[in-house]
Amino acid sequence: MSANAASRLLQHYVDNFRRLPWRAAPGSPPPEPYRVWLSEVMLQQTTVAAVTPRFERFVRRWPTVDALAAAAGADVMQEWAGLGYYARARNLIACARAVAEMGGFPTDSAGLGKLPGIGAYTAAAVAAIAFGEAVVPVDTNVERVVARLHALADRAVIPIAAQAMLPEGRSGDFAQAMMDLGASICRPKAPLCQECPLSGDCQAFGLGAPEACPKPKAKKARPHRDGIAWWIEREGQVWLVRRPATGMLGGMAALPGPDWQDELVKAPALAHIRHVFTHFALDLAIVAASEPQGEGWWQPLDQLDEAGLPTLYRRAADAVLAGRTALAA
Repeated sequence: MSANAASRLLQHYVDNFRRLPWRAAPGSPPPEPYRVWLSEVMLQQTTVAAVTPRFERFVRRWPTVDALAAAAGADVMQEWAGLGYYARARNLIACARAVAEMGGFPTDSAGLGKLPGIGAYTAAAVAAIAFGEAVVPVDTNVERVVARLHALADRAVIPIAAQAMLPEGRSGDFAQAMMDLGASICRPKAPLCQECPLSGDCQAFGLGAPEACPKPKAKKARPHRDGIAWWIEREGQVWLVRRPATGMLGGMAALPGPDWQDELVKAPALAHIRHVFTHFALDLAIVAASEPQGEGWWQPLDQLDEAGLPTLYRRAADAVLAGRTALAA
């Protein structure tokens, strides 16, 4: 990227940057590394719109990494409920405790990358935005911008091309400018090329085929599983358990039930739901039972919102309660 193109991009960012609670305004001192790290973890596979209110609630409860490190794991998992990809929350706790023990975040991507749950992208994002390291974090938005600018079909060379574009001394603003450009203008479909400050430098735009870069990834068929969740209710309360610490939905509150299988579950059910995870789709039958299953607790039905149920089990409970309401109508 030429110096003029970089200047246009940064000016566009100054004029149009998204005001988000984990960011500092362009040209301002960098935001706290805790807020940058927390936002990046939350934003993995989750939209800005969904993350913003949850981030604000999270930092009100745990305003520093030390506060988060001292929190009970079950409380953090409960607060995370509904955001999905729950391994992120388990890694969040482990990382916060490691950082607290170290006395603070490492200040470069190499050190950050050694912390639990921090991959190459997150390490680069925190290092660039919070500490000003001269690195470019390449997420899907940045990858798309770079691929189109240089008409690159091969994803493997995109990080090298991205690093070569970095202007001196503006790594944080540049990273966020690229992220915003990819999210708002250089979109996967129907990019707004006429509004892009880099369209005059964009090879894919010049070729008339911006959507061809980068080459789409081949989609894999999503496997299917079936499962049962037991609905055990007494005196306006439902029996909940906590899932094992590792594995799918690890550490989260749940309705009890056996492991999910690849074969169809045949049982009279109060309700059925289908839930799509990243790697498979699950058909869950919610089946009435009379005796508590496993170690757990009675949760009042009028306080289900406080149980920290992940989306799968919240949907299951809502399906049972909705069916009951329909019968009573």
